[in-house]
Amino acid sequence: MIDRIVVWALTLKAQASEERGQDIMEYAILTGTIAVALAAGLLLFTGQLTGDGSFFDRLGDFMGKLVPTS
Repeated sequence: MIDRIVVWALTLKAQASEERGQDIMEYAILTGTIAVALAAGLLLFTGQLTGDGSFFDRLGDFMGKLVPTS
């Protein structure tokens, strides 16, 4: 009876260690994907990716046209 409990405990321990490594890899891939997406978004909005001027410059020009001048 005790040998079955020991085998069961060792099996659970082996499964837990395998899953822990898998979880770390999943988090690493997720973190890398988010970092690449943020970098691409930053390049897109600053105009470095498209080459047509800065997003923030165009936004400032648009907002400046909305302000009434007297």
